[in-house]
Amino acid sequence: MTVAPDPLRPWPDTVAWRPISPRYFLVRVGVLAVWVFVLTVASLVAGLLVSGWFVLLALAIVVLGVVRALFLRRSLRAWGYAERAEDLLVRHGLLVRRLSIVPYARMQFVDVTAGPLERAAGLATVTLHTAAAASDATVPGLDAAEATRLRDRLAALGEIREEGL
Repeated sequence: MTVAPDPLRPWPDTVAWRPISPRYFLVRVGVLAVWVFVLTVASLVAGLLVSGWFVLLALAIVVLGVVRALFLRRSLRAWGYAERAEDLLVRHGLLVRRLSIVPYARMQFVDVTAGPLERAAGLATVTLHTAAAASDATVPGLDAAEATRLRDRLAALGEIREEGL
């Protein structure tokens, strides 16, 4: 029996993967906690005003929030990126693994964003944009200094590769 090649290679072994910051977990848990709180309060108010069944919805929201929080750390550990000579690799996903390979020559621009919680944690998100919208790659939860370094390096490599066209 022939085993089909793994389309996600180089997934764990053949490149040096860099993880995202562990502080990104706190940002994501904070956002999750706010959403759970708002939706739970809204459900409880609806339960008082409309029907008692909304109290069960509030309970379900809390349970789903706790379950999501339990899986969040593992989910964030699945994120990683690797810089190679000709391209950037970005991986993420637990059940459905995704490996994006973005050639430096195809990049149109590099975007760095940081929301209020990310700024408070000293983090930023780097997004690489290409001509094809479906091939954009995002690396969230990078230390601000690493995001700046990656942005500058990708921009420089993109310019170098573009000159060769």
